[in-house]
Amino acid sequence: MTKQELVERMQQGNAWVPGKRVKIDFGGSEGAIMLDGAAQQVTEEDGPADTTVKVGWDDWQQMAAGQLDGMTAFMMGKLRVEGDMSNAMQLQGVLAKLKS
Repeated sequence: MTKQELVERMQQGNAWVPGKRVKIDFGGSEGAIMLDGAAQQVTEEDGPADTTVKVGWDDWQQMAAGQLDGMTAFMMGKLRVEGDMSNAMQLQGVLAKLKS
């Protein structure tokens, strides 16, 4: 899945925390995506957020495919959360709906 496909899929699935801005920062050339619950949109914007989730693109792909659990990734240091942890916890439930 490309980053653009991810953004489109998350937009269609309303993958955001209502009223909150959560950034997923993949680092490197992949950049970031913004799950903007205030504007109810998903963009490739990189800006201020209530919560930033830092995870490598390959680890994200494994999580999206169900091969890597978010909590396991966090405990292994593959996923870091900056800001409001409760938003990251809510996001886990939102993203679970996207798995096909």
